[in-house]
Amino acid sequence: MVGLATPAQAATSATATYAKAADWGSGFEGRWTVKNTGTTTINGWTVEWDFPAGTRVTSAWDADVTNVGNRWTAKNKPWAGSLAPGASVTFGFNGTGTGAPSNCKLNGNSCDGGGVPGDTPPTAPGVPTAGTVTETSAVISWTAASDDKGVKNYDVYRNDTKVTTTTALTFTDTGLTKGTNYTYTVQARDTADQLGPKSEPLFVTTPGGGGGNPGTAKKMVYFTQWGIYGRNYHVKNLDTSGIAAKITHINYAFGNVQGGRCTIGDAFADYEKAYTADQSVDGVADTWDQPLRGNFNQLRELKKKHPHIKVLFSFGGWTWSGGFTQAMQNPAAFADSCYRLVEDPRWADVFDGIDLDWEYPNACGLTCDTSGPAVMKNMMQAFRARTGPNYLLTAAITADASSGGKIDNADYGGAAQYTDWYNVMTYDFFGAWAAQGPTAPHSPLTSYPGIPQQGFNSADAIAKLKAKGVPAAKLLLGVGYYGRGWTGVTQATPGGTATGPAQGTYEPGFEDYKVLKNTCPATGTVGGTAYAKCGSNWWGYDTPATIATKMAWAKSQGLGGAFAWEASGDTGNGELTTAIDNGLK
Repeated sequence: MVGLATPAQAATSATATYAKAADWGSGFEGRWTVKNTGTTTINGWTVEWDFPAGTRVTSAWDADVTNVGNRWTAKNKPWAGSLAPGASVTFGFNGTGTGAPSNCKLNGNSCDGGGVPGDTPPTAPGVPTAGTVTETSAVISWTAASDDKGVKNYDVYRNDTKVTTTTALTFTDTGLTKGTNYTYTVQARDTADQLGPKSEPLFVTTPGGGGGNPGTAKKMVYFTQWGIYGRNYHVKNLDTSGIAAKITHINYAFGNVQGGRCTIGDAFADYEKAYTADQSVDGVADTWDQPLRGNFNQLRELKKKHPHIKVLFSFGGWTWSGGFTQAMQNPAAFADSCYRLVEDPRWADVFDGIDLDWEYPNACGLTCDTSGPAVMKNMMQAFRARTGPNYLLTAAITADASSGGKIDNADYGGAAQYTDWYNVMTYDFFGAWAAQGPTAPHSPLTSYPGIPQQGFNSADAIAKLKAKGVPAAKLLLGVGYYGRGWTGVTQATPGGTATGPAQGTYEPGFEDYKVLKNTCPATGTVGGTAYAKCGSNWWGYDTPATIATKMAWAKSQGLGGAFAWEASGDTGNGELTTAIDNGLK
């Protein structure tokens, strides 16, 4: 507990309480709650604390957090500095390490300004356990917290919303929905009304919800139209690998953006290719005169076999994003063209929505856009107005959380109100486009000592998007079914030098997981993902084990689910998709 009082605020008393809201092994989320317990208004606050060596803040929201060495300082945002009597404000941060804050001060004074001098908050309750779980209820129990003055009661949270306060060590939650994932945490309150840290989370899935439905968490994979060529990967492979039974959505990549409108990207692959019986989902060969063939017809057959799957037509991507700038000169006409294309009577039943993969609005990708930060909001608003409220509308977006980076360049928070969810591309942070290194895994979950670029990790990206007003449930965590690698490397751990990209099957510096798991098995982990050194080659990629870690983290953050780029990189039995499915149950 931190006290908050200054000589100029003699009638003011306040507390600031720290809690660890989540811990995913390689990192954690911390929260401070500042409360005015006095009788006069507080105008401005600064919280200071020490972290032991090895523990640090990697990103923060609702306060400006800086450090000098191990001393950390959080200053109020302009809108959060004034606290009337009884009011409180909470700010949070993501961090790495295992240490707890100490030597706390507020506005230059020592702790316990108007609270209970010398009193410490209660400990976290024990990890909750689930008793009887039905389609509509769950019995949650936990072991008691401890406190030097005694525990008063417990707050129980479902999906970060408080559902009850109780003096008991058990609670029966009712009114639940069958076939749904829930997260429970418990927080103790002492006799001085101080809250301790929340417990570790308990994940509960209620039974029911229909056969073949993998649950309410969104589990999406990209299917690429060009995979049918050199990769010999067809829609049927989604079924035979078991992937289709474990996902909720497919993004079909890609449609093009040309001349201010959406266009077909590859007509032969999309709707012209005649499939033989052995290549077809239903085992029936296409005829020369049938109205629809190609991938679109195969997706139709896949949906008949797996009716829980929804398919979105994704437009843009790295190569075809250059057309968005011209298209957004008339957002309404752009949206209308895309909607009409997706709802073409020949394949309208195949698609359930539109995904917009602009890399990147008001920033540079393969090409640069200077349309201004409002362009993202304007685009999603125009598409929502055209498609209506019940049409799936999503966007693949940057994960660049660096200061002044791509997330800062566009109004993703403002656009979120029109969007069902964002696919946050939390991969390709690092790769052999930096030919000499330093080596680094391309999809770190968290920062780590020596990471080449601050803000280039999943946790920082999600935190920044939350801070900009994007609801957690509208964020999907990205997973790459591939590795990126270098050659000419002598150092086994990350941070080594290289001479160029490692050889890959389809392009230098890139290889599918299904290949790497056998040719260059993982030798270590860092930042919540894996790396491998074999000979002079060094690769960074995700494995089923690191995906399990990422999914647990996604659940602890209240995210809407996860997605993968792209299906053909998985093994023949879909082991990476299985890890996503199991991790989000």
